[in-house]
Amino acid sequence: MAVLDIVTVGDPVLEKRAEEVTKITKRTVKLINDMIETMYEANGVGLAAPQVGVSERIIVLDVGEGPMALVNPEITEADGSEIDVEACLSIPERWVYVKRAQTITVEARNEKGKPVRIEAEGMLARALQHEIDHLDGVLILDRMLGEVEGEVVQEAGE
Repeated sequence: MAVLDIVTVGDPVLEKRAEEVTKITKRTVKLINDMIETMYEANGVGLAAPQVGVSERIIVLDVGEGPMALVNPEITEADGSEIDVEACLSIPERWVYVKRAQTITVEARNEKGKPVRIEAEGMLARALQHEIDHLDGVLILDRMLGEVEGEVVQEAGE
């Protein structure tokens, strides 16, 4: 495995819709493993392939329950709404308020190509929406309601 470079705001790959993954190959699995290592190295809870310069619909995340990888994830249901603070590995040292659905259902494939369905709420729902936004070229700056002023103390697991 390898730690990849994380691209930052301004890089064109972050601004466009990522390509569907048509076949999960050994290269896809290596990318997923490298993304997980990169996410942990950067102390993130999620990472999308465009954030490492790869325009493919792949995300990884870990909100404290172990790593999860999703290929071609799609939000099929969303309900409720809540506003909370988010940060992004591609937008260093900025914290913004973002409104997200409170509960969501996501359908995708795992790293073995098997279909998965995830019903999520709380931090997992927020992280999934954040990472899936990256696959559509949407950043938290596009959704922000306002910026957090002053120093933000990051809690464990965020």
